[in-house]
Amino acid sequence: MTLQLTNPQALSLWLNTVSTLVRGEETHDLTSRQMAILLTVYLTPGPHTVRGLAAELDITKPVVTRALDTLGRLGLLKRRRDMTDKRNVLIDRTPRGSSYLGQLSDIIVTAGFDA
Repeated sequence: MTLQLTNPQALSLWLNTVSTLVRGEETHDLTSRQMAILLTVYLTPGPHTVRGLAAELDITKPVVTRALDTLGRLGLLKRRRDMTDKRNVLIDRTPRGSSYLGQLSDIIVTAGFDA
């Protein structure tokens, strides 16, 4: 099933979602890059690496690294050394990250009803 929104409805949905995020105490106000990385790790099959995320999102590795630093501090993602190739660092999901995205999806659904 495809959701059909007009441009004003889509923007209203985004406004309602972002407004809820910026004033919410239980949700983090992530940058667009941080959100893109978080969603990529949770919604696409892994394993995920800095190099792979940079290529997938067409951004630089330092940008990915900085975003991962923040997402790691927030407990939304974690990094671990790839034991088969110690040069690689793998990006893993966390229970806290899963919970955050569950809250986010609830916010989006609610915002859609208000759009």
